[in-house]
Order: sequence, then C-alpha cells, then structure tokens
Amino acid sequence: MRKLSLEQELRGNAYPGRGIVIGRSADGQKAVAAYFIMGRSSNSRNRIFAEEGEGIRTEAFDPSKLEDPSLIIYAPVRVLGDKTIVTNGDQTDTVYEGMKAGQTFEQSLRCREFEPDAPNYTPRISGILRVSDGSFGYGLSILKSSDGNPDACSRFHFAYSDPVAGEGHFIHTYMHDGNPLPSFEGEPKLVGIEGDIDAFTGMVWDSLNEENKVSLFVRYIDIATGEYETKIVNKNS
Repeated sequence: MRKLSLEQELRGNAYPGRGIVIGRSADGQKAVAAYFIMGRSSNSRNRIFAEEGEGIRTEAFDPSKLEDPSLIIYAPVRVLGDKTIVTNGDQTDTVYEGMKAGQTFEQSLRCREFEPDAPNYTPRISGILRVSDGSFGYGLSILKSSDGNPDACSRFHFAYSDPVAGEGHFIHTYMHDGNPLPSFEGEPKLVGIEGDIDAFTGMVWDSLNEENKVSLFVRYIDIATGEYETKIVNKNS
C-alpha cells in the first residue's frame, strides 16, 4: 500500500466528516492517536472537546443552541487499563463495557451498526490502542450500511501489530462532501506520522477545512512508560 501524506489527504477533502488517525511517532517512542470532528449544520458546529477523566467528551459550546444531542454528544475517548478507545460515537462506551467484561474489541462491536441518520447512514468508526510493557499495537473498525442500504450492515476490522515508526492509518466517515454524504470506502489509509505532538497537532488542525472543522484531540503515549501527553483544539473557545 502506498503511503500517503496525511496533510494532503486532509487539505484535499473539504468534508471527511469525523476522522481517526492511529500510528507510531517517527522516533518510534510514542503511540499516536488523533480524532477530529467537523460539522455542516449549526448543531454539529456548536461543540467543543472537554477533558473527562483520562478521556474526553463532546459538549455544546452554547447549551442554549443545542438542538438534538443524540448523535453529537458522546465520549470519543476512554481509557481502560493499558487500552485507549477512540470512536466517533457512543460506541466508545459499548467497547469500554464489552472489553471490561472480557470481550475483544471486535466482539464488543457486534451489537452496534451504522448511525440511524438517514439518508447518510454515517459509518461508526472505532479504534483501539494497546500500550503495555514496551509493546504497542492497534486496531481499527468501520461499521457501515451496505452501499447505502440500511437493511444490511457491513463490518470491517483491521489489526496492526508492531507498527512501523513514522507510519499510521487514517479512517474517516465520508469520502467527501455530498448529499447524501458518501461513506468511507476501502482499507484505512496508510499515512506518515511526523513531528512531536505540537507539530503534528498543528499540521492536522491547519489542514482541516476552515469552515467545517470543529475540534481536534491528539494524544502521544510513551510506549516504554505508558505516560501520555494530550492536546485539544476547539474552534469555539
């Protein structure tokens, strides 16, 4: 698979929707996770990321303007021991509770499908990072309607062990802007991971479409120690 420039992928797509990037830093020492949200409606744009425990939660920037919270207010990131869960919806809690009960990442998602937001049927994208005793691996998942048919759910799971330094994978909800929005297709994209957390965060945020971007979360986890550093950027502040 050809390695792509994450910056070019973001700059070339005005509306990838919500996106997850997971990989390994160029120096090989950090596990990297990023999650961003975008919005076209005033309801979707009226959000921020706020820290909650070791994870984050979406919140309404102006609570008086919140319309329908069902698909926009959730915890995108939660931590369970040596596992960091990143998703684009309330399936974060499904994965957390499932793995806490002894299920695998994949098993915990069997009870979930794409979002019920016809006619888009937005895919549920999810990621899991495992950092333990100096080792690191990750997985990605996408649950989507079958070519826009809500009567069938297609389930794709990808696992990556011993990730290469300076590389990661990028998955997002929509191929591009449209009505209805076209769901992501194919495998997660192989992308380069460059720079420290400040440089990487700045590159991702600056590359997202200015009109549509809403919030960004980035975390660098030290593979040797498990200690982490987090950056959050909100357009509303």
